[in-house]
Amino acid sequence: MTQKLKFLTVILSALLVVSCGDGNKSEVPVADLIEEGDLSKLRERRDALNEDQKSLTTQIQSLDAAIQKLEPDQGALISVQTVKDTLFKHFIEIQGDVKTNENVIVYPEYQGTLTRVYVKEGQRVRKGQILGKIDDGGLSSQLSQLEVQAQLAKTTFERQQRLWDQKIGSEIQYLQAKTNYESSQNAVNQLKQQLAKTNVTAPFSGIVDEVITDQGTVVAPGQGLFRVVNLGDMYIEAQIPERYLTTVTTGKEVEIFFPVLGKTVTSTVAQTGNYINPDNRTFRIEVNVPKDAEVKPNLNARLKINDYTAEDAILIPLNVISEDANGDQYVYTMQPKEDGTGNIAVRKNIETGLAQGDVVEIKNGLAVDDALVIEGARTVQNNQKVRTLENQ
Repeated sequence: MTQKLKFLTVILSALLVVSCGDGNKSEVPVADLIEEGDLSKLRERRDALNEDQKSLTTQIQSLDAAIQKLEPDQGALISVQTVKDTLFKHFIEIQGDVKTNENVIVYPEYQGTLTRVYVKEGQRVRKGQILGKIDDGGLSSQLSQLEVQAQLAKTTFERQQRLWDQKIGSEIQYLQAKTNYESSQNAVNQLKQQLAKTNVTAPFSGIVDEVITDQGTVVAPGQGLFRVVNLGDMYIEAQIPERYLTTVTTGKEVEIFFPVLGKTVTSTVAQTGNYINPDNRTFRIEVNVPKDAEVKPNLNARLKINDYTAEDAILIPLNVISEDANGDQYVYTMQPKEDGTGNIAVRKNIETGLAQGDVVEIKNGLAVDDALVIEGARTVQNNQKVRTLENQ
């Protein structure tokens, strides 16, 4: 008969003895006593049951002690994981915003009535294309008059020059004609430049994102007319804590996630700032954004930047690491006993590195092929006999 069967036999015998120990008390069921409502009988039955319970508890404890003495110690039940080396990439997560250098509001350089708007929102335009026209207030007529005067001055100068070349006339007459011609020409050029300011042009090729001012409105310098955006050269700007100054550098791998779009793309750090902001101790980085019609300026993005990579790293779960009163971190490994009769748990102090998710890199303390205790890591003791699920 096995130990377990003997144990069950003893328990059943004890229960039988208790149940038959007092026939009068067991004749009336507890439910009937409760229904009868006799307080003295209820208290009497409760006291009897308490005595029975104490007796059973004492007997069970005695049986447990006897079984523990007779049954061999098989060890604490654990599970283990073989330590391996692997590629480890650590990422930091930062919020950023999509930016573009070519996102501007076009302002007028001349005051007057916006007589014509030549574009509409969403229209593609090229650099230098006329977006709107401002009333010139008579500048065109003035230019025509100046051009006539300039033409006369030119003719006079050319004739005077031919005479001067033939040694006819005075040098003063020649110089006066030349000065009048150059002055007239300069006046024409200045007025042309002034007149050109009545044309509102695109500063670069892109898309008219917004027509801010309606046709017929009186405008002046400093008043926005159009917003022009070029989505061909966008980037993400983010602020990085200064402790990553030496690890977040140009060329580092970046995973970009756009929560609104539900898209993830990969890129690299294009530029890092050379200035630490004293207010929040951060430096600025720029990350190139692959061309995508759905990505817009000021769109929020989450960046995962690869700041550290180890080729042959040892990674273990965070939940198997314990810490003692001195702040030393340790884990348990399973090792065979010297006499070959089983396995024991051996404490190993470790030095941890960076964590990623639910794993952490181990710098010192563990080696490849160590049998790391996983299940039971928080309950086993140093040099305690252990057994795995496969060997129980």
